[in-house]
Amino acid sequence: MNYQYETNKIYADDDKGELMAEAAFNNVSDGVIDITHIYVSSVLRGQGVAGQLMELMVEYMRKNKLKSKASCSYANSWLQKNKEAYADVIADGIDDQPIACKIDGKH
Repeated sequence: MNYQYETNKIYADDDKGELMAEAAFNNVSDGVIDITHIYVSSVLRGQGVAGQLMELMVEYMRKNKLKSKASCSYANSWLQKNKEAYADVIADGIDDQPIACKIDGKH
């Protein structure tokens, strides 16, 4: 998949311009972001695409010297499950972070 990087998101569209996968995040404070949303199209679910998005998020955070909180339940679980490997990009307090599933009409 060909991922695009824009302000506060990493995403991939298909050749028709339909959103296939997206990781969205907000700046919380200096050097800390909150991953608010991981979306994978139903045609790609179960193929590890959400995990790929999280790997891209880790690369992005390392490149930009950021740490992350995660109010997205998937991102929070993924970071917690992989805490040892990604401790350098996990913000303090992620264990106590309130999580929420962001669902809207588009996804």
